Amino acid sequence: MAEAVLQQMVEEAGLTEQISVDSAGTGSWHVGETAHPGTLQVLQKHGIVYDGRARQVRPHDLTAPSTYVIAMDQSNLDHLFRMNRSHPHLYRLLDFADRETGQAFAYNVPDPYYTGNFDTVYQIVAESCANLLTTIRQQEGIG
Repeated sequence: MAEAVLQQMVEEAGLTEQISVDSAGTGSWHVGETAHPGTLQVLQKHGIVYDGRARQVRPHDLTAPSTYVIAMDQSNLDHLFRMNRSHPHLYRLLDFADRETGQAFAYNVPDPYYTGNFDTVYQIVAESCANLLTTIRQQEGIG
């Protein structure tokens, strides 16, 4: 969901030449699968088309220092730190949420696969992605 939301924001800002968006999981159990039907439904409701397929993160994904690597929760962030502790841009998505939202969810995006609450997760992801994009633009000097 976050990949699709952020990609839409990048496109709307006219930044596709400066910012590329990709998604990968730390585990391999969903590799090759499409997004969950609940994710696709909430994205469609918000006018976002997504046809990506799951893949697993690779060590190569954490080599470019200009790459922002964003985890959905602390467990995934810990996994990414084990892959490359020195990467300068490793964050949880909710590090970019407003403080109240971040604290309410202990800085972990709830997994709608288990909760079924795709609309709430969409709102959390959209807010956080907007703030992430603002941060990237500021830190990287992108107009």
